[in-house]
Amino acid sequence: MKIKRILIANRGEIAIRIMKTAKRMGIETVAIKTAIEPSALYLSYASIVFDNSEDESEIPVFLNIERLIEIAKLTECNAVHPGYGFLAENAYFADKCLDNNLIFIGPSPDSIYKMGNKTIARRIALTGKIPIASGSNGNISNEEEAIKIAEKIGYPVIIKAASGGGGRGMRIVRNPDDMEKMFIIASREAEKAFNDPSVFIEKYIDNPKHIEFQILGDKKGNIIHLGERECSIQRKHQKLLEEAPSSALDDKLREEMGMMAVKLAKAVGYYSAGTVEFLLDSERNYYFMEMNTRIQVEHPVTEEITGIDLIEQQILIAEGEELKIRQEDVGFNGWAIECRINAEDVQAGFAPDPGKIEKLNLPDDDYVRIDTGVIEGSSIVSSYDSMIAKLIIKGKDRRDAIKKCKFTLDKVWIKGVKTTLPFFRMLIRHPKFINGTFTTSFIEKDLDQYYFNSEYEEMLAAWLATKLYVEENLSGNNINLDFKESREINPWLLNKRFSQF
Repeated sequence: MKIKRILIANRGEIAIRIMKTAKRMGIETVAIKTAIEPSALYLSYASIVFDNSEDESEIPVFLNIERLIEIAKLTECNAVHPGYGFLAENAYFADKCLDNNLIFIGPSPDSIYKMGNKTIARRIALTGKIPIASGSNGNISNEEEAIKIAEKIGYPVIIKAASGGGGRGMRIVRNPDDMEKMFIIASREAEKAFNDPSVFIEKYIDNPKHIEFQILGDKKGNIIHLGERECSIQRKHQKLLEEAPSSALDDKLREEMGMMAVKLAKAVGYYSAGTVEFLLDSERNYYFMEMNTRIQVEHPVTEEITGIDLIEQQILIAEGEELKIRQEDVGFNGWAIECRINAEDVQAGFAPDPGKIEKLNLPDDDYVRIDTGVIEGSSIVSSYDSMIAKLIIKGKDRRDAIKKCKFTLDKVWIKGVKTTLPFFRMLIRHPKFINGTFTTSFIEKDLDQYYFNSEYEEMLAAWLATKLYVEENLSGNNINLDFKESREINPWLLNKRFSQF
């Protein structure tokens, strides 16, 4: 069935990302206006805006399944795209869409359920002889049982929420004395986050790399992978920077892990875009961790090196189209790095810093892709995530991508909220990042500080303040301070000096 109009059951940059591809494909989109963000940028990209700002329901609209189905019907949509987050991995939501003759642009409810329940996913992986870390065969009911399993497989172990993800409901236990406390914390956190207190236990892999494989499958059983992404730069299991490919994999290991990802997807009859995640230890052993049954925040780095539009593929697959791409057709061109620029106070432990974006300068170089849901004047609200923009930088190889990433980060200027920019400016210059030896424990173990200070920072800030003053007070007097055209006072010339750090 052809998709004619899509309800975007999401907001922000991912809503815009979906709308851009849908428009190119000749498909109309519907965005939902809320009282929290009545002037949000994503609304301007939609074919139709549904005003839900007077909705008095206690459940926020992007979590309200019944309301979303109602809106889809009222706006005569025949498909729903959940984006990521919110209800993107909710099997009940997918099932309700299908019950109401709405095409769900994602996998089947059955696949979502099986891969969303981590204990079921482990059993499927074990049956398929896909490497997994040793652990419990199913959920564990109490701390006494957890201690017995931990003694059998050896400490450290990790307790995980069975229905979890995103680092919630996860606790590392390094000795039996801590088990009771950690079990209770993990179980309570799982219940609060996922309405399911079930947890399981597995061997904790110290200092691994986090490698994920992008897959695509159609409804006729064809499944391929599009290579890997390196996601080891993370804090409290939340990813901060991703790159594709990974410098930790050679062609042989890439092929082996990719085929394991495809094998797992085939075991559940998977279709649409999805991601199979692995941990890679220091001995190059890999272990299946989980599968995300949706588009990922970091999907642009894969798009940049493969030239494949993943949203387009999702839509075509949802329409019943067979994949036109075979595994042998997938090629990799260059290297891509994504930095998630969030409104967070790095020096306060990455605490969210909501507020109004007073000034926003983002570069427009041809090697930079920017996915954002804000402009100058937009507000970062505490009710939603703190993302400002994703900077995706492409180079001919990793060294070139890192060099260009330095230049790009030094060009970004955001006023009004604190951001993660100082962290990324530090990270991209760190020896362990440059040589690729970092692991998931990089931030906790290898950093002396979370931010970068340059001797040129004050000079740059003074220039930007002068530029702002001139723009606001001397506009119309033919004074040229354009970033590209002005040669008399251009701070980006300092990039030549920055590059030495």
